[in-house]
Amino acid sequence: MSFPNHRPRRLRTTPAMRRLTAENRLAPADLILPAFIREGLTEPSPISSMPGVVQHTTDSLKRAAAEAVELGVGGIMLFGVPAVRDAQGTASLDPEGVLNKAIRDVKAEVGDELVIMGDVCLDEFTDHGHCGVLDAEGYVDNDATLEIYGQMAVAQAEAGAHVLGPSGMMDGQIAVIRQALEESGHKNTAVLAYAAKYASAFYGPFREAVDSQLKGDRRTYQMDAANRREAILEVELDLEEGADMVMVKPAMSYLDILADVAAMSPVPVSAYQISGEYAMIEAAAANGWIDRRGAITESVLGIKRAGADTVLTYWASELAGWLKES
Repeated sequence: MSFPNHRPRRLRTTPAMRRLTAENRLAPADLILPAFIREGLTEPSPISSMPGVVQHTTDSLKRAAAEAVELGVGGIMLFGVPAVRDAQGTASLDPEGVLNKAIRDVKAEVGDELVIMGDVCLDEFTDHGHCGVLDAEGYVDNDATLEIYGQMAVAQAEAGAHVLGPSGMMDGQIAVIRQALEESGHKNTAVLAYAAKYASAFYGPFREAVDSQLKGDRRTYQMDAANRREAILEVELDLEEGADMVMVKPAMSYLDILADVAAMSPVPVSAYQISGEYAMIEAAAANGWIDRRGAITESVLGIKRAGADTVLTYWASELAGWLKES
């Protein structure tokens, strides 16, 4: 007797059968590698809360970019850690500053073989650690920040970035950056909007990675974890302003948001598997509580299944290597 309700189990019988009938697949080109470069280093500096991740030197960053190309990784998102900070984040505009120089160096190393992305945000560059400049009362001044973002975007485009990633959640940031790019002749530089970026407890290791000077939090301008419908509003606003791609950040605790955005977005959707997500899996694996490779692969596949076209993950190159083996 045949049991129709057993049909799904017949499609799980062997690894080959499971591969054949998989509804979602990962490929190296789906992955984007976030990478940190710190000014003044002579050797890569390990990040204690993110085992396996380092603050790069120029040479080690170029090697990481070249390795990503060899593995077929889709892109690299660059974050700079300057030696000197001030209230205005002026090092972000210096053509010879750590991030702009890193973009040029990576572009010289890999050319157009890897999509080079730059973080357009002031948090790494300010002495107060906020994503924008502050007014007299200590609140982020949205409009004054936008003026700097426009200049940052042009500086990174001139350095060779293919994609700019405005991550500060300032109102109107996409429109200002798009206009600045158009007026400066960088019409082909794309914008990946951090459209639904939540104030999260899982950013802690990232703050070590960029030596953040933040005291307090960013809840006045990043999204509230309690809100779901608001994310669609934020995405719609960024699309109206000209975003070429949109992002949900973090990924793990926001897969419902990611699915909502993927269902309505006419442009590619990214999700950022952030530092705290990385650190938790690494810590559990180091203690022997979970299978490291299996947990990493499943976690990224889950983000893809929820609707992400691309995933920013610190495991991008390692995972790409596994995918090429299989």
